Amino acid sequence: MKVILREDVASLGKSGDLVTVKDGFGRNYLLPRKMAVLATEQNVRQLEHERSVISARNAKLKGAAEEQAKKIGAVKAVIRRKVGEQDKLYGSVTALDIAEALASQGQTVDRRHIHLPEPIKATGQYEVELRLHRDVVAKIKVEVAAEA
Repeated sequence: MKVILREDVASLGKSGDLVTVKDGFGRNYLLPRKMAVLATEQNVRQLEHERSVISARNAKLKGAAEEQAKKIGAVKAVIRRKVGEQDKLYGSVTALDIAEALASQGQTVDRRHIHLPEPIKATGQYEVELRLHRDVVAKIKVEVAAEA
């Protein structure tokens, strides 16, 4: 079955790609979730028209993400937490905590864009990735300090 992807699908393709999938996968997963449409002649023509619109929208989003990355690159987030022995935190610092610290400094970032492989559990300085766009990655410095 040939389908046109409407969204990025992991290990299958990006939005706007024309791909061949097994019938069951297309019928039971992609089509009901509106992640793809059948590759009929009319849909293929419409895809060609929409590609220019999609590429313009992606360029605009990428430009906005690059501009935001420049602004955020200069910001340093300081998070204060209670600590125990050997500078270990009671609890941890998560992506939500970092997003709130950035919001308090006037930089709004969705917590899902913050790439934190595992929560921070000790005091110190860390470099955290922000994936603002598919092609734009910004790095910020996060300092976790003990509460006074």
